[in-house]
Formats: sequence, C-alpha cells, structure tokens
Amino acid sequence: MNFAFLFPGQGSQRVGMGADLFAATELADSRFSQASEILGVDLKKIVLEGPEEELKRTEYTQPALFTVESIIVDLLAEKGITPSVTMGHSLGEYGALYGAGVIDFATGIKLVAKRGALMAEAGAASNGGMAAIIGLEKSKISEVLKTINGVVVPANENLPEQTVISGEKSAVEAACEKLKEAGAKRAIMLPVSGAFHSPLMKSAAEEFGKYLETVTFQNAKCPVITNVTAASETDGAKLKSLLVEQLLSPVRWVDSLVSLASTDITTAIEVGPGTVLKGFMRGFGKDISTICCGDATSVSAIAE
Repeated sequence: MNFAFLFPGQGSQRVGMGADLFAATELADSRFSQASEILGVDLKKIVLEGPEEELKRTEYTQPALFTVESIIVDLLAEKGITPSVTMGHSLGEYGALYGAGVIDFATGIKLVAKRGALMAEAGAASNGGMAAIIGLEKSKISEVLKTINGVVVPANENLPEQTVISGEKSAVEAACEKLKEAGAKRAIMLPVSGAFHSPLMKSAAEEFGKYLETVTFQNAKCPVITNVTAASETDGAKLKSLLVEQLLSPVRWVDSLVSLASTDITTAIEVGPGTVLKGFMRGFGKDISTICCGDATSVSAIAE
C-alpha cells in the first residue's frame, strides 16, 4: 500500500508529547539524548515536563517536534511502513526531508535548531505578528492586503477559506479590520513571536542560507512536495535551496494538497502530535483518508 507521510509544524507541540514512546521503545531515549547533546539543553525534560512556555519558545519547539517526528518515522519503518511521498507544513518540511532520506537525524536537528534560533532572533527584532483569516478566499485576501500601509503578506494558505497573514504587527492588525469589512468570518491575531514566512524574516533567511552551504543533502528516496513550489521534488540541492525561500514565502498547503490528490495516494499518515493536518485534509475535501500517528500505540495500530 502506498502512503503519504504528512508532518505538522509549529503549533502542534504539547508538553508530554511522545511520552509513551519512552516507555515503549529504546529509540526515543537514545534519540532525545543525541538531540540534547547536540543542542546543549535537556530537550527530553522540556518536552516531558515543560513548562509550556518553555516548550513554546521557537528555538525549542522546532527541535522537539522534529525529534518526535523522526522517531515515529523510524518506528513505522521498523514495521515496514515507508512513504511513497512526503510533505510537511512549515517546520514539518524538515520531517518530510528526514522521512524521504534527504537528511539524517544529526543534520536535521542542527538545521532546525539553527532555523529556530534565527527565526526567534528575527522575530524579536521585527515586532511582527500573524493572524488567521477565516471565511475569505485567498484572492480576496491578497486584494485587501495591497491596500494596507506596511508589510503584510499571506503566510500559510491552509484551506481555500483559511489563510494566515504575516507582517508588521500594526499592518496585520489593520488588515484584520479591513478583511472583516470585506467579509471574513473571523480574523484572529495569533500568539506568535514573529512574522514568519514574510519579508521580515530576511535576516534569518540570509544567515540560514550561509549555514546551509556547509550541509550536504542527499537526493530524496521518494518525492517531497515542497511548501514553496507545491510540486514534487527529489533533487537534494534543489530541496536545500528551497528551505531558504521557505522562510520568506507562504506555505502553499492547499496547492500542495492538490498536487498530492493528483497522485494515486489514497491514505495519508500524519506523523507527529495532534490532528491539525487531518483537519486540513478534511476541509480540503478530497478522497484521501488521514490516519494520525503521534505515539507508540498508533504506530502499532497502523502496523496491525
């Protein structure tokens, strides 16, 4: 059976995620020990004990999610379950690259740690913000954003009528008011530390690009549908270059789901905590069933 592996991003984390992985497998303990050694911080303690505010810090959230996702990928592989295509939402793209064999764990944890630190730094300097716009199509949102003074752009195109916008906080707040006037059902400011996937991440993208020059990517063992292009890619060098663009560009999740729907895949596995991507798939409305796999119990259930 052919599976798509979908990897959630920042926002899906929770204190205690993957707790049963430690009880059920030796892999979880060794993987978190490796991550902690590389990062110089007790990542296992942050994940299992929190506090939540600590786990929500971008520089910890990203390595924590990537580590949990990598463990589940390997546990599924032990059961003979591997992806025919992968795709990840923002940070989740690193899980997708791991699942497709483009990067190993040590490389991936260093990348997401660097990415998280640079994003946190850029976020603190920019006074940026993000907001979820619900009930208005993308084209209408783009039209309204052009009338706003300041930097504000589409950041996450999650569903046909659910888009996250990002930019200067004052511009995002002004956009929320105008978008509600234009017919949006809701415009909700998000509790984030920066304007991710916007031009305000330019400094982070430049520094991250320099860091990526020191890293080698392998060609993918299966297609990866990328956030930037919403198309399948297997070339390692191309996948690497797109990670820089991803920091500045919108997550084209709707278009990515269109690309996935054009394949022969009928079942997707959401690899990681939560059910966000399953919800997006349901809202997308295509005939692809999604199974959530965020712990050892679900790994065993899928294998059976």
